[in-house]
Amino acid sequence: MTTPIVPVPRDLYEEQRRDIERFETAISEYLRGEIPEDVFRVMRLNNGIYGQRQGGTNQMVRIKLPAGSISPEQFDVMADIATEFSRGWGHITTRQNIQFHFVELTRIPELMRRIAAVGLTSREACGDTVRNVMACHLAGACPQEIVDVTPWAEAVFRHFVRNPLGQRLPRKFKVNFSGCSTDCGQAMFNDVGVVAVRRTRDDGVIESGFRVYIAGGLGATPHPALALEEFTPRELLLPTIEAVLRVFDQTGNRENKLRARLKWVVDQLGIDEVRRRVLKLRHTLPASANWPGGIPPEVAAAGDAPAGRDGEVTPIGQGVAVSLRSRDPFERWVETSVIRGAASGLVSVVAYAALGDITAEQFRGLAAIQRRFVSDVRLSNRQNVVFRSIRPDDLRPLYEALDAIGMARPGAELARDVVSCPGADTCNIAVTQSRGLAKAIGERLEEEGLAEVGGVRINISGCSNSCGQHHASDIGLFGAERRAHGRSLPGYQLLVGGFVGDEQIHFGQKALRLPARTVPEGVARVVRRFAGERDAGETFASWLDRVGGPASIAESLRDLDAVPDPEVSPEYFIDFDETNPFVADVAESECAT
Repeated sequence: MTTPIVPVPRDLYEEQRRDIERFETAISEYLRGEIPEDVFRVMRLNNGIYGQRQGGTNQMVRIKLPAGSISPEQFDVMADIATEFSRGWGHITTRQNIQFHFVELTRIPELMRRIAAVGLTSREACGDTVRNVMACHLAGACPQEIVDVTPWAEAVFRHFVRNPLGQRLPRKFKVNFSGCSTDCGQAMFNDVGVVAVRRTRDDGVIESGFRVYIAGGLGATPHPALALEEFTPRELLLPTIEAVLRVFDQTGNRENKLRARLKWVVDQLGIDEVRRRVLKLRHTLPASANWPGGIPPEVAAAGDAPAGRDGEVTPIGQGVAVSLRSRDPFERWVETSVIRGAASGLVSVVAYAALGDITAEQFRGLAAIQRRFVSDVRLSNRQNVVFRSIRPDDLRPLYEALDAIGMARPGAELARDVVSCPGADTCNIAVTQSRGLAKAIGERLEEEGLAEVGGVRINISGCSNSCGQHHASDIGLFGAERRAHGRSLPGYQLLVGGFVGDEQIHFGQKALRLPARTVPEGVARVVRRFAGERDAGETFASWLDRVGGPASIAESLRDLDAVPDPEVSPEYFIDFDETNPFVADVAESECAT
């Protein structure tokens, strides 16, 4: 099937063409032994190509989608890539990228040309660069937003991609946008998190702008983002972000990769000193030829007026109380997957992608649905697909179209919507098969009738690096090696009570460690207890505090921490989706999150 080609800005396409030609030449030189491994690794990562634990020339290709925006033509290309280059499906990441695994190194330039033809790039999707610029999946369609942050995310992406400032940073640099303090974009754990706010000026005029948070991060040592200043005017936003990047470039630790993120700069210098340097540098940027200045052209062209609200507004964000009242499949889907309240009278709809995986057939189906309903589509940080600008009268035909490709199951904000990183399936540094565990948890919740409990988020990472964002969820798990009876076995640390929203973040607290095989039962017990004990409309965090916190959860699961003799229960010593005994086979990190 031939994929339609859509026009791309000539300058962008020419830059990509030169990038691809250079990388194609580098691949040939590398395979001939003319470029050392360490040099080629940097080139590969800066082009969004990440090595896999399988070794050899198997590669993961990460494609950037700024603000999670995607078009029908781009969906069609994803279907082509899944079929022709990968293993039949792609994976939505928690940072609104799409990844494909098991791509042969020598075929990557051809793949890069395919995505360039529809306006996409993998450039700087990995490595010590400015990563994909994220935004709330409801930006431009949210009844609560103050600013449509979509064009701002696009402007930041365009300003920094291929920018000399961002090619050899001390470590990766992540930027997220949210249109209001609900923070569906998860600005509060990023190097730069931007939240739209309002202020009343001295003359009484209400002005929209931003509150910029800096130096947040997850990983093995999570740090909450901290406010740079109370209010950043719109015309100063881009130079503010550039000033933060410049300070990071100047002060980041280039000797120790484990302490190289911006959060460690704040840890060393203190937030007051970092704040002073950033604001001083921003003040001097007009003298720089690279100063972006003013309202970016992307924003001036598209506009950033909020969607506005009308009538009853669907609650959004973590902790929202979701309940299913109807037995009719369509009505149940509407209750959980439709967001109402924009002034236009149009609605947004979440299409559920289990584990963030989309097959080639589903990619093509999504493209057809997007064309049919003339919808703006975004990918969410919970690895789902969101159709916006849908007429209420089109909800039933949209449901039927999604149901035909297996993406109409009620999932949004329900327990079955488990988020997972790729884990040891492909990742070099993962300890455990997080995807296999996520599937097992989902199956257990379905068996127990708990999959449709609302208001509880479950996130899993295959190691402590938090690619699955386990620190920021109600129930979080990260993989770790356990030992019992003189042998290794897969295990997980359980955390509870993580939350991001209302311009604050609370990281999950440790409850206890469990063998991988008992984790599905452990999660089911916590979800069952929450469902049975919570008051009407009570959030998971509030319930957790009321019942005794992590210590209470740990005590209720203590019996699951026992590891039987391997001769009696050999399955404890084999990870999910594996057949051989567990081995904690971890290689050097190339990229992590």
